[in-house]
Amino acid sequence: MTLSNRFIQMTQPEIASALERNPLVIIPTGSVEQHGPHLPTGTDYYASLGIAESVAQHLDALVLPFCPIGVTPMHMPYEGTLTLSPETFQNLLVDVAGSAAKHGAREVIILNWHEGNIPSIALAAERLQNEHGLLVLVIQACYVAEEMFGADANGLTHGGEIEVWSVMCVRPELVHLERVASSSDRIRGAEVDRIRRTRTYQPVLRDIRVIAPTGWYGDPLKATPEKAAQFAQRIGEEIALQAGETLKQLRVMNQL
Repeated sequence: MTLSNRFIQMTQPEIASALERNPLVIIPTGSVEQHGPHLPTGTDYYASLGIAESVAQHLDALVLPFCPIGVTPMHMPYEGTLTLSPETFQNLLVDVAGSAAKHGAREVIILNWHEGNIPSIALAAERLQNEHGLLVLVIQACYVAEEMFGADANGLTHGGEIEVWSVMCVRPELVHLERVASSSDRIRGAEVDRIRRTRTYQPVLRDIRVIAPTGWYGDPLKATPEKAAQFAQRIGEEIALQAGETLKQLRVMNQL
């Protein structure tokens, strides 16, 4: 990605010009939490940031800097996890996007890779629309990845192949497959994830060890740099395509 899409690395005149050209900004959201012995605690944020930057290239949007920490109390039994309260996370999101709105942003994509952030993002999105007049599109990138690659990667698992790809394509030096050990039972983990990810009955889990007693599960050893590069390209293109079409529809609907 070129520097021209990263808000934090641009000059004021460059930002003003970019917003005048396209008033769309993207905010990546993730978390800082344990991901086993082979992935960094910032896995979810690296995933959201890498995909956001790819999407920004396709849509000619700005990527706003955002706090890497999310709402993740479920992982607090393990060192390496930091969490915000839902209220703090919501306020940060509203403040950052609201600041961009004052400078000419009119549309915002919140691109998320952490399930624990979803309720807080929904509430913050309502505030951004009501308080700042922003057109808001929320994208659960982790679920897009599951739909696109889950069949070939044994699903979206905590610390598994898909999450290895998401880090490998942006910070490969932080992936340590030689340290892989003590994966929890994949069948048990997949069953609990299946139950909690339904649209209808959604149990609230207080401890990641309900899903994975060792804190993670999956089969990361099949991940390769080639697969990671393909993942990054395909998911960036797909999200940009679908987001672009959805934003067009939202613009029409918001004229009513």
